[in-house]
Amino acid sequence: MSTDSGTRAGAGPDAAALAAVARTLGEVAGEIRAAGRALTAVATDPALTASLGRSPRTGLRAVRALAGALTDPAGLGFAPDGGGLGRAAWLGGVLTSRESLAVAVAVTSLKLRIRLCSLRHPEFAADGPVRRLLEAIEADRQTRALRILRRSVREQGAERALARLAPSLTEVMAWNALVDENPFNDAAAWHIVTGTRADGDPLLGTSIGAWARWDRGPGRAEPEPADPALLARLDHGGGITAHLRNVTVLGNDGRMLVQRVTGPDGVARHVVLLPGMAFGRPRNATPQDLVGAVTAVGRNDTPYTRAVRKALARTVPEGAPVALIGHSLGGITAMNLAELPEVNERWRLTHVVAVGSPIDFKRPRDPATRVVSLVNEHDVVPNLEGRSPVSVFPVPADWLEITWVDPSHDFPQCHNAGVYAQSLDEVVPEARDRVDALLAPYRGRVEETVVLRLHDR
Repeated sequence: MSTDSGTRAGAGPDAAALAAVARTLGEVAGEIRAAGRALTAVATDPALTASLGRSPRTGLRAVRALAGALTDPAGLGFAPDGGGLGRAAWLGGVLTSRESLAVAVAVTSLKLRIRLCSLRHPEFAADGPVRRLLEAIEADRQTRALRILRRSVREQGAERALARLAPSLTEVMAWNALVDENPFNDAAAWHIVTGTRADGDPLLGTSIGAWARWDRGPGRAEPEPADPALLARLDHGGGITAHLRNVTVLGNDGRMLVQRVTGPDGVARHVVLLPGMAFGRPRNATPQDLVGAVTAVGRNDTPYTRAVRKALARTVPEGAPVALIGHSLGGITAMNLAELPEVNERWRLTHVVAVGSPIDFKRPRDPATRVVSLVNEHDVVPNLEGRSPVSVFPVPADWLEITWVDPSHDFPQCHNAGVYAQSLDEVVPEARDRVDALLAPYRGRVEETVVLRLHDR
């Protein structure tokens, strides 16, 4: 188990030192790429072209020097990038597999991160489909890599094949993106290399903005009539695993739950449970769909956040302390709400607990909001924002981030809220106890439970 905001890739001082090297290599790769862009800007500046007429000899020397710097295999390699001409030259380099120093250093950083991952996940180093896949990517044999992946899917099933890659899936996809002939996924790969927030995926390069065009609606929340059967199934233990079991009871067909609790100090507080995405069609009439999930990773104002804001306005008094607890898309939405000024101005968000959620590049507006992130390292979903469960880039120091290796490697089963609850109880009970201690003010007598139905429109 790995906890707190420290580096998660491996364990011990040697692993920490190597993680620092991997981070530095990523930063250096970014600076080399920036140098190529700066040289490209000078080389394609109209002022340089104009200078050729005034001083042909000097101008030609400058052009040759710039061209040499941008294409020297012993220097930057093939480094043109930026602007119309620079992007055209860069595209030609990608399609013809021209070598670049920036890409070489970036790939070295990614390979070191994967090697660090193998300290916690031996399947990344042992002879088997994962290792053969990595060897094919290193040899720039994308077709072979795809065949290996397909064979692994046939033999093990898609769920287990994906789950085996999950601990370092982000780095594997970024590595592949940098060495393949697809020019559209490179931008996302560079964000992964440098540990910054991406606006697209490293597989195809589809932007979040493209998904956002399908995720529309003002959001709507309607209280449901009391359902005695559903209420009887709720666990009132007040701990994190009880909340996750309640998320399972709610399902992911558009419901959320708000509970008013009198804490041990006699203060009334509100617990808000936000379920995750429904599997099936990419779009449905609720905010809990695939389109909403992808959009929420890169946008904080979505139909889900709008619907929850309206739900809170109907059920929670202004200024009341609130703990947002979400699973998967629900965890993303909880962090999105914590980022919004209008939410923080109206309620006091004391805790955000995200389970199996890609939230690492989001930040609460109120620095006093305590953020908890719980991740099973074989869960694919937390990779969606471009930071893997064994990332060398730490989250903020005041976050509590806990990751662990679950015996089950099957996805999407290992992403299920109920499986997370079981894992916290049986595999990492110490993690459960730490989160329960943080949520102690919210453990008490449940005074009121409201279930609301959420809609896009």
